[in-house]
Amino acid sequence: MQKEKRRFRLLFLGGIFSCVLIVTASLCLGTICFSPVQLIRLFAGDGERAAKSILIYARLPRTLAALTSGAALSVSGAVLQNVLDNRLASPGIIGVNAGAGLGVTLCLAAGKFYGIAVSLAAFGGSFLTVFIIFLFSYRTKASKTTVILGGVALNSVWNAVAESVTVLNTEVGAISMDFRVGGFSAVSYSRLLPAAGLIFAALFLLLTFCNELDVTALGDETALGLGLPVGRYRMIFLALAALLSGAAVSFAGLLGFVGLLVPHFVRRFSGSESRKLLPLCAVFGAGFVALCDMVSRLVFLPYELPVGILMSVIGGPVFLILLMGSAKKKSMA
Repeated sequence: MQKEKRRFRLLFLGGIFSCVLIVTASLCLGTICFSPVQLIRLFAGDGERAAKSILIYARLPRTLAALTSGAALSVSGAVLQNVLDNRLASPGIIGVNAGAGLGVTLCLAAGKFYGIAVSLAAFGGSFLTVFIIFLFSYRTKASKTTVILGGVALNSVWNAVAESVTVLNTEVGAISMDFRVGGFSAVSYSRLLPAAGLIFAALFLLLTFCNELDVTALGDETALGLGLPVGRYRMIFLALAALLSGAAVSFAGLLGFVGLLVPHFVRRFSGSESRKLLPLCAVFGAGFVALCDMVSRLVFLPYELPVGILMSVIGGPVFLILLMGSAKKKSMA
């Protein structure tokens, strides 16, 4: 027990330290580079106005957005995997991100371009998706792979509807192009702060209900035997997972595979206990997305590769490997 606590502390502190290094590098590096000393001076109010503007209004909100969305999508993926009892579930694969994207697209078509309305529209689309997935898996008693395939089909439907809106409304199509790829080049404080408030509230609630989440993951019969109203808590957890992914998508766009890769990586070292898994997913997810954003921003300077493309290149092969591993285990059983 003491050894596990020590391992968790080391992982958590290591993740925090890695995030600090990544954030420092992200703020310092770019078309115009700053040294760490210059960075401190700029935050203290010294230095040229142009340099301070680049730091405060371009790099800082972008870095904060990468950290916030990475934490939200990673924790959302971990919660979905526990609640649906499927290690291949993630917001990007089962259509949760696409549902949030549809909500944002409809919100843009209605003339709302930022603020709490966009975040709530994203949450509505993502919650509708997880509700449909839950009903599908519960009513049909579908296998884990079938649930994933159903989510992939729903993902295609939401993307088709969103594409139809952008084709019929060219103004929305032009605005949502970067959004559909996924990235942080257009992030501003007005887009980030309302969604970040929702994300931190959802993270706080999930950390409060870690014990209930672990009991829910044991299955309906076991949870009911322990006196937990499992149906009510399952919907609460699905709603919170939808809120996390929807709020992240509202300013980050359709970033894929974060909620799949990070929980799988973290589970190898921490296990599946939610009290350890969720904080570590938040820290490592934040660092992972911030690192990917920095790499995509720097690798082709002075041009920028949208971070969503880089994540798809990384995540696609990993998902296929995990899917093949799941099928192999099923055949051996």
